[in-house]
Amino acid sequence: MIDNNKVVEALKKVKDPKSGVDIIKAKMVEDLKIEGDQVTFSIVLKSNDNDVKSSLNFACISEIQAIYPNADVNIHLKIKSDYADDNTSILPQVKNIIAIASGKGGVGKSTVAVNLAATLAKKGAKVGILDADVYGPSIPTMLGLKGERPRIEILYGKHKIVPLQAHGLSVMSIGFIVEPEQAVVLRGPRLGGLIRQFIQDCLWPVLDYLIIDLPPGTGDVQLTLVQTVPVTGVVMVTTPQEIALIDAVKAMNMFLLPNINVPIIGVVENMSWFTPEELPDNKYYIFGQGGGKTLAKQANAVLLGQIPLVQSIREGGDNGTPIALQEGHIAASYYDSLATKFAQQVYVRNESLEPTRIVHMKE
Repeated sequence: MIDNNKVVEALKKVKDPKSGVDIIKAKMVEDLKIEGDQVTFSIVLKSNDNDVKSSLNFACISEIQAIYPNADVNIHLKIKSDYADDNTSILPQVKNIIAIASGKGGVGKSTVAVNLAATLAKKGAKVGILDADVYGPSIPTMLGLKGERPRIEILYGKHKIVPLQAHGLSVMSIGFIVEPEQAVVLRGPRLGGLIRQFIQDCLWPVLDYLIIDLPPGTGDVQLTLVQTVPVTGVVMVTTPQEIALIDAVKAMNMFLLPNINVPIIGVVENMSWFTPEELPDNKYYIFGQGGGKTLAKQANAVLLGQIPLVQSIREGGDNGTPIALQEGHIAASYYDSLATKFAQQVYVRNESLEPTRIVHMKE
């Protein structure tokens, strides 16, 4: 007698050709039925690739017959196009895709992205971080991965990139591919292709959050992202000063355009005040006050947190150990509060709004 549970366990050894996650976890197996020696089920595929279909079919039969040699396995392959108006993400194993954006450079966007991701992982979430800031990839340094190279895995005859691991995070960056001193000179189409490759050809594991650190401003990377995956929401990073706020509003309004329509999860005000290490109760408002609250109000979103200008935050980024992971440090408490509020707002967004759709731009 064929055991249903053992068949499921056997199918867990077969990988999704897109994500590398097992086909059970990827929810690709449907209508599993067992009658005597007959095992029947459907597999849902995202593309009509004959080589992949054949390899996947053979892999499933092989794994089942390894434990039940006499099993008569019948598999029906369904293609994504069988489903009307399907807007399924090419990253079905990722629950929330979060873009971290800013209007201008130098506001600490990457520092916020890294420390937010590290804090979420510390709290038990499964988190990945994609460094899409292709012109200034700083995340390899911030996570202690400078000089590392990702491993390549062949899955059904196709080359896939395996993200690196650091501090409980799955990490991918162009900084793992180019030399630190190498100038990245890419026009729009090549730039878009690179971002799509980091999303489509990376074996991202099952994640609660994929944090995407965008370049500052608005441009090809932002447009490629919203055209490739349904972005759950955006976190805007600004400093309190007026000049940063002006640029942040422009960047934010791009995501709120009717044909893009990506929700703003909230705003992080970075460098809100300067606090000397030896005088933790003192606050010096070097860059002014109120920029984060103003941006949040314009976005009809919440101010997720205010992060002070503290020397050890910079030091943590330079030495590859995010300050958020240093237990008991005053700066870590700010990121802890930020991560808690962020997770709450993502939950609220998912409960109150429809899932974001992939953007189809008209020329």
